[in-house]
Amino acid sequence: MTASERALELVTAAAQAAADKKAQDIAIIDVADQLVITDAFLIASAPNERQVLAIVDAIEERLLELPEKAKPVRREGERGGRWVLLDYVDVVIHVQHTEEREFYALDRLWKDCPTIPFVDRDLVEADAGAAE
Repeated sequence: MTASERALELVTAAAQAAADKKAQDIAIIDVADQLVITDAFLIASAPNERQVLAIVDAIEERLLELPEKAKPVRREGERGGRWVLLDYVDVVIHVQHTEEREFYALDRLWKDCPTIPFVDRDLVEADAGAAE
């Protein structure tokens, strides 16, 4: 079993919102075969607490703009701004301070799961513009 279409829609929209706010090391992991509680993880990081919170806000705004709006059922870690978790049931989003990302190494913990490719649309547009 792989991530559902809804999970893919949510996670790619959230990843793009994170990229638009200059999130670093964006990773999407398909955990559908390993967990029954969610289909995918989005992991992104930022060098400071303020940017972590800005990324989280951008993700929430973007997912509310989808044709089928999405609101997190749970939001944790906002006060410290070092690691914020947004639970959308189909997708769990982790936005971490760079230090927390390195220390907890969620990417390494879930390394046996397949990744879902994500390419920032701004990079695609920049490459297309350079080629012209």
